[in-house]
Amino acid sequence: MSYSQPGRGAQADDVAGPFAGTASVRAGLAAHGYLADDKIAGVVSLAARLGKPLLVEGPAGTGKTQLAKSVAQLAARPLIRLQCYEGIDESKALYEWDYRKQLLWIQAARGDETFSADAVIEDGKGIFDERFLLTRPMLEAIRSPEPAVLLVDEVDRVDAETEALFLEVLAEYQVSVPELGRLTARHLPLVFLTSNGTRDLSEALKRRCLFLYLDYPDPQREREIVAQAVPGLEQALVDRLVALVDTLRRLNLKKPPSVSETIDLARTLHLLGATDLDLTASSLTLNVLLKYRDDVQIADAALARRPWQPRP
Repeated sequence: MSYSQPGRGAQADDVAGPFAGTASVRAGLAAHGYLADDKIAGVVSLAARLGKPLLVEGPAGTGKTQLAKSVAQLAARPLIRLQCYEGIDESKALYEWDYRKQLLWIQAARGDETFSADAVIEDGKGIFDERFLLTRPMLEAIRSPEPAVLLVDEVDRVDAETEALFLEVLAEYQVSVPELGRLTARHLPLVFLTSNGTRDLSEALKRRCLFLYLDYPDPQREREIVAQAVPGLEQALVDRLVALVDTLRRLNLKKPPSVSETIDLARTLHLLGATDLDLTASSLTLNVLLKYRDDVQIADAALARRPWQPRP
């Protein structure tokens, strides 16, 4: 069984309102707590109107996953998430058969009195029927009865062979099941793929997507992000916090502090009622921002040698 795929024009009509242009996307995302610049908003608008997947790459903690979540809120669509990891296969990403239910059907069909076929099981359709198909995130997104947002998070964690399984969904919005044929989309989902750049993705995958690189924001935009996330923090303290993070990112650290860690420190300072940054040995500041012992030691040495002040 297959479903007719809606045309690109129908998909464009569905998203025309919230994704009509850069300004409307930027305003809509801001209303849901995501401060996007014109480039981010423009690429999101274009991806939605073209019906193309969007590959978002950049360092961890720069807002890639949150962008997909905020777009789902903006579009008032359910978010379906596939968290990638090494060793994931089609049974976790696409579909698998419900073998227990198939066995029950076989036993019932044979007339075994120790089994009973309840109302869910119908006679005469065989075991390879959609009643016995367990949908996983990618198939679930294209077969959803309402338009959805599909987030394929950290796609760079899967190997090249598994990545190839995704191509049919990304290009045709369909999944081929040998026993059933092509299962095509009821609605075209908005698709976001995120990557931390731990390995190079294939040209085949990149060709099917629009591309957006999310780097660390400039100090002004990061101040705005912190002020929105922790509105009770004094502006002078926000300035010093962002200046410290900016300085740390310029050091040769294994893992520079991300935007999410900047927000964590802002929340910590607000929780403690702090009025200034404490960088003494007993302070927790660097423990919140940095995740490796060597990074803390490098930061301690650098901050002792060189004063830091807010940059415009």
